[in-house]
Amino acid sequence: MFLQIVDVLGTIAFAISGVLIAMDKRLDFFGVMIIGFVTAIGGGTLRDLLIGNTPVLWMRDANYMIIISATVILAIVFAKQLKYLRKSLFLFDTIGIGLYTTVGIEKGLDAGLLPIICIALGTITASFGGVIRDILCNEIPVIFRKEIYATACILGGIAFFLFRLLPVVDVYANIAAIVVVILVRLVAVRFKISLPSIYSD
Repeated sequence: MFLQIVDVLGTIAFAISGVLIAMDKRLDFFGVMIIGFVTAIGGGTLRDLLIGNTPVLWMRDANYMIIISATVILAIVFAKQLKYLRKSLFLFDTIGIGLYTTVGIEKGLDAGLLPIICIALGTITASFGGVIRDILCNEIPVIFRKEIYATACILGGIAFFLFRLLPVVDVYANIAAIVVVILVRLVAVRFKISLPSIYSD
């Protein structure tokens, strides 16, 4: 139940982030809807294909289509209010990667995969919806820039498995992963911490 709630919240957060960037690009309603959808389901779709979980989740559960459609429409209607939130795109994107990282890890565990592969799946689930969104909107994906993005997902995944070594309820491992991802991303942006570039000026 907890994982389902996290999955839905992640879907909503990513759909909103997709809508915001699509509206910044002044796309029409259809374009905004498409960007909202691919941002919300892109990472999870790739994850399901990699582990052979087909048809992919959103094709088997119509609730995801309904949730994303409703979220996109509401985000469009309240776009002005959302833009009053400082760095709203960044916030929704950060919340989304935190939530989706733990969902991807749990899917890997259900498939009987090794922890390192589960962390990779969590990172893919969290990151690749944003990659597709940015490519379609003619932007360099955040994950390929110097910003701490995938690294935050990896650290969250490590925290997940460290917490599972402790004598605590499994849900605390999920919460720890989400919190670590979000905090690492927020701290990195706040203090302008980034990965070193391999190119010299």
